[in-house]
Amino acid sequence: MVRRREGHQDRGGQVSGARGPTRRAAIGGALGLIAAAASGRPAAALTLRHGLSAYGDLKYPVDFRHFDWVDPRAPKGGRLSTVPSSWALNQNPTTFNSLNGLILKGDAAVGSELIYDSLMVRALDEPDAVYGLVASAVEISDDGRTHVFHLRREARFHDGSPLDAEDVAFSLTTLKALGHPLIAEPLREMDSVEVLAPDRVAVHYTAAAGRTLPLAVAVLPILSKRHWTSRDFSASTLEPPLGSGAYRIGRFDPGRFIEYERVADWWAKDLPVAVGQANFDVIRYEMYRERTTAFEAFKAGQYLLREEATSSVWATQYDFPAAVDGRVKRIELEDLSPSGAQGWFLNTRREIFRDARVREAIGLAFDFEWSNKNLFFDSYRRTPSFFVNSDLEATGLPSPQELALLEPHRARLSPAVFETAWRPPVSDGSGRDRKLLKRASDLLAAAGWTRRGEQLVDAGGRPFAIEFLESDSGLDRVLGPFQKNLGALGITATTRLVDPSQYEKRLRDFDFDVVSRRYAFSPTLDEGLRQFWHSSSATRSGSNNLAGIADPAVDTLLETALGAATRAEMTVAARALDRVLRSGHWWVPCWYKASNWIAAWDVFGRPAVKPRYDRGILATWWVDRTRATALGKGL
Repeated sequence: MVRRREGHQDRGGQVSGARGPTRRAAIGGALGLIAAAASGRPAAALTLRHGLSAYGDLKYPVDFRHFDWVDPRAPKGGRLSTVPSSWALNQNPTTFNSLNGLILKGDAAVGSELIYDSLMVRALDEPDAVYGLVASAVEISDDGRTHVFHLRREARFHDGSPLDAEDVAFSLTTLKALGHPLIAEPLREMDSVEVLAPDRVAVHYTAAAGRTLPLAVAVLPILSKRHWTSRDFSASTLEPPLGSGAYRIGRFDPGRFIEYERVADWWAKDLPVAVGQANFDVIRYEMYRERTTAFEAFKAGQYLLREEATSSVWATQYDFPAAVDGRVKRIELEDLSPSGAQGWFLNTRREIFRDARVREAIGLAFDFEWSNKNLFFDSYRRTPSFFVNSDLEATGLPSPQELALLEPHRARLSPAVFETAWRPPVSDGSGRDRKLLKRASDLLAAAGWTRRGEQLVDAGGRPFAIEFLESDSGLDRVLGPFQKNLGALGITATTRLVDPSQYEKRLRDFDFDVVSRRYAFSPTLDEGLRQFWHSSSATRSGSNNLAGIADPAVDTLLETALGAATRAEMTVAARALDRVLRSGHWWVPCWYKASNWIAAWDVFGRPAVKPRYDRGILATWWVDRTRATALGKGL
């Protein structure tokens, strides 16, 4: 499952893969065969493992004591107060009317995943590896289609009730049937879930299941069957769900804040995978509808940490007294994860965007070089790829291995796919590059659009008009010049500003012309990518296929990447897929940077090593009592 961090750098949140604290399994040896008589399935040889990865590579041995990116001596206590910089599924960063963050309905509170445990959890310094939490170990059949999880008998929900195989089976089947589409859709190749004993549960997959599906299943939240049997899981609710994780829901006020309280007697707190993590007594998310107000509140110390996403603010506005005298620190955290796809997505469900030449022309009107110099203080690089900042990005001419995958689709593909990988054109930086606008005008004319005075019209005389959907005004300074250039082409471009709840609903229903988003992906491609590009997701409400991509070549290459037998094969398929996606001009690519800007009041301690694929703030930072006492904050 891909975790969304929505919006833009220089405007709002970002995206990265779903993550959580990872736990240990100190079990070795083989447990042999499982009994299959109850299900009628033939017995299969099973191999016992303490962790899983897509291609079998695990960094940590069975007896590891803690992850390398934690400080095992990290103190517990204090508070982390922040504003949302990432959110997932139906979560809303500015308000909420539900605490059920696992369904499509409603606006859920950011951070609601903190209350749940899962069978296994990510190691944040490996591309995709997961290690046991509720499951102490997993057995895998020779054909890979059955995974038997051995559960820790000490696992408990927050009310003290045991967490057992019935809860796991209930969770997986419920999420497949009623969960958010971004959860439910990848689970379609999960065939069945079988309770073998109170501490053993078997998950069976179809022959079509990809190698990353078991990883996705392993990190799904575990629900209490007893709790949800008497409640409607598909409904929004402000009743706190029963969890079993390191945190429980504390105080909250919809539209203002929500707090998550550390569970002092959390059953897993002493497992090596939990050592050095979940250090804050309280994690509090403050909610503001307006970014300037949120920044002023941070300057006043009303919350303690923020991820800055606006280059002008980072460059010019950290001159307030607390930042000047060192009470507020600015920290740049290196980002070694794929930076992903940030841009304006063009909704091809609208007839006006069906022609790729039209989409390309719209992209030519955005002058990144001018924007970067005049608006962003040269903070960014142009995004050329859906997999930028990773080995999955296509570069140069296709390799022989890529060509072998692309050739069967040559007749349906743009010739550009077989040339040097497409990159956005570099403008002259004037803000109105005449050569690029001339190219755009020629493309529009070739697509059948003609000028009638200052207006571009189609063969029926209908004007070319498009609307950019936004939930805040943060991109106005970028959209203004972009829309002015579109106007020079004869395109009427306007912005529609709506409240966050309406915005999310319109995205779920694909009720927009153009929308801005950033999505970033795991270093290992997983089942969730079907929700971005596969034709099956183009009409599915709530999917991330904002552009409405429905292309047989994309489908085939995506399935090839997901079914790759080795990481090298996956990389080749991803690069071929990247070439096809880029040639389709489904979006106007924006910008990225290979670091994260963090501003924090100087009350925090952090490990010497940051996890490669995560910021590590929620999981591994702590409150330094000496510094917090000196500032009177954080305790």
